[in-house]
Amino acid sequence: MKNTKVGVLGGGSWATAIVKLLTNNATKVNWWMRDDSAISHIQKYGHNPKYIGAIQFENSKLNISSDMQKIVDESDVLFIAIPAAFLDSTFQHFQLKGMDKKIIFSAIKGMVVEYHSIPARYFHKEFGTPYDQIGIVSGPCHAEEVAKEQLSYLTMACPVEETAQLGADLLACRYIKTFTSDDVFGTEISAVLKNIYAVAAGICHGLGYGDNFLAVLISSAIRETSDFVDAVHEIHRDVKSSAYLGDLLVTAYSPHSRNRSFGTMVGKGYSVKGAQLEMNMIAEGYYATESIYEMNKKFNVDMPIAEAVYRILYDGITPVVEMRILADKLS
Repeated sequence: MKNTKVGVLGGGSWATAIVKLLTNNATKVNWWMRDDSAISHIQKYGHNPKYIGAIQFENSKLNISSDMQKIVDESDVLFIAIPAAFLDSTFQHFQLKGMDKKIIFSAIKGMVVEYHSIPARYFHKEFGTPYDQIGIVSGPCHAEEVAKEQLSYLTMACPVEETAQLGADLLACRYIKTFTSDDVFGTEISAVLKNIYAVAAGICHGLGYGDNFLAVLISSAIRETSDFVDAVHEIHRDVKSSAYLGDLLVTAYSPHSRNRSFGTMVGKGYSVKGAQLEMNMIAEGYYATESIYEMNKKFNVDMPIAEAVYRILYDGITPVVEMRILADKLS
C-alpha cells in the first residue's frame, strides 16, 4: 500500500477531505484541481482557501496540478470527487487517456445528468474501465467531521474484495473506520437516493414539520431505497447497515448536509433557482431527483417521496400542497 501511487480528482470539500485521509497513509498524493489560484494558495499556506479551511496539509506529501492528464499518468489509484453535475463536461474537456488501466474509487454522490447514469456505469462506458476496477466510497461521513478528526465510518464497495480492501486501507486511520462490500450498484444508487430524501427532509423542516413526521418520512425513505435498489440490481443486501441507512440518516438530519439545507430553503419559500444561488456548494439531490425520476420509468417502483420532491423541484408544485398529499401516503 505504501508504494501505491494515489491521485485525487476534484477541488471541493470531499476531495479536500479525501486528500487529508490519504496523506495519513500514502507517501505522496497527486491532486488535480481546476483552480490555479487555489493550488498556489495550498502550496503557500497548506490549506484549501475555498473548502474545509480547517484541514492543514503537509505540502511535502502533495503533488498538485491543474493538468488532469499529468495526475492520471502519475497515479495507479484515483479517487474522483468531482460533482456529478459537472463530471461529463470536465472529462470531455480533458479527453483523458489511460483511465481503463486505473483503479477508480468514486466519491461522487449523484447521477451523471447527461445520461441519467450512476458514475460507475459512466466510467465503464466512457473510459472502458472494467467494473472490477471501479469502487464506491460511501458514508456516513461528512467532510466537516473529517476536518475535526471526529470518529466516522466509510464503506468501500467493489466487486473484487482485494480492491475494496485497498481503498479501505488507504482511507483508514485513527478516526476513520472502514468496511468493504461487493454491492457497487446498491451503495451507489443508495448514495444518490439519500440526497433526494435529504432534500425532502429539508423541505419538511422548512415548512415547520417536526421530528415525529421526519421519523416517518425517513423510515419510509429507506423502504423506497430498498425497493428501488432491488429492482435495479437484486442481490442480498442489508439496507439497515451503515452504507445505506446510516448514510441516509446523517444526510437527512445533519446541519452539515447541503441537500437538507437546500430543501429547507425551498420549504421556507425560496425558489429553486434562488436556493441554488444562495448556496456555495452543489446540492446533488436537485440533479439526482430528475435522473431517478427518468430512471424509474423503466422500473416503475412506487416511490412517493422521490416523486413528491420531483414535482416540487421540476413541476413547480407548492411544497405545502405536495407535502400535505405525501403525508397521507406515508405510514
